[in-house]
Amino acid sequence: MADVALETATAKRIARAETWTILAGVALLSLAPFFVYPVFLMKLLCFALFASAFNLLLGYVGLLSFGHAAFFGGAAYFTAHAVKEWGFTPELGILVGVAGAALLGLVIGYLAIRRQGIYFAMITLALAQLFAFFCLQAKFTHGEDGIQGVPRGHLFGLIDLNQPIAMYFFTLGVFVLGVLAIRRIIESPFGMILKSIRENENRAISLGLSVNSYKLAAFVMSAALAGLAGSTKALVFQFATLTDVGWQMSGEVILMTLLGGIGTLLGPVVGAAIVVSLQNYLATSQFPVTIFTGLIFMICVLTFRRGVVGEFLASRVGRKLTGRGGEA
Repeated sequence: MADVALETATAKRIARAETWTILAGVALLSLAPFFVYPVFLMKLLCFALFASAFNLLLGYVGLLSFGHAAFFGGAAYFTAHAVKEWGFTPELGILVGVAGAALLGLVIGYLAIRRQGIYFAMITLALAQLFAFFCLQAKFTHGEDGIQGVPRGHLFGLIDLNQPIAMYFFTLGVFVLGVLAIRRIIESPFGMILKSIRENENRAISLGLSVNSYKLAAFVMSAALAGLAGSTKALVFQFATLTDVGWQMSGEVILMTLLGGIGTLLGPVVGAAIVVSLQNYLATSQFPVTIFTGLIFMICVLTFRRGVVGEFLASRVGRKLTGRGGEA
């Protein structure tokens, strides 16, 4: 019991430290668009939320999905179509994208959740590729051309999102709400059950828990939050393309999460910031971006498997901040 109490107290201290760090980061991000190109920052925020949504499934349930791009890109298509073709306002368009991603997550999760390990991962990949093929063939997605010229419109009929600063602060607000929702899920009794399933699924079953139901619920939540990121990205860049649903996008979000640190609230945000920054910097160089990101992934796996944030929390400074100074 003492060990459990100590672990719970440590987890709370880590969560508190991460929360204060995120609040400080939000304060800095509120000033950042006046000094940094806003579109770059908006892209970073969208991918940070996407990685955080993926981490909810991998870091706290232990389920590795190779098909999360289906929810990210699918929501982008749904929002882009609703806003451009149906004339929906941006907030309603995002709701359509999130609902579509959640429904897609329910279908894919229901089919995949019965398997574990590599079998689960490959089923999610296969179903995501089927959805990508659907997006290529469907009329409303416009095939390889994608949906272009998506209007940003006016938020609640009042705020013109065509203004870069207004669009930026809207994106920042969506990111903060998404991260807060993830934090609330993690710290709730539902989140505690998810962690117990991750640690010892057989024991959770022996306690009478409907493990598959909890996994499916977490899968749908993760899909919906990934959809929120994809819907916002569609409005930021004003288009949705096949790149958003491709397997490469699923690989990128895995890299972001592992690089930052799985099972931490701040890790995916840091990982997304590193990857997006490198992509932006290398876009004007002659060095292939995919090779460089692949090298980063190899270095991460071989040298700091906990990720940037995970290694920091395991360091002497991190242990002092979380009250684990005497632990190895």
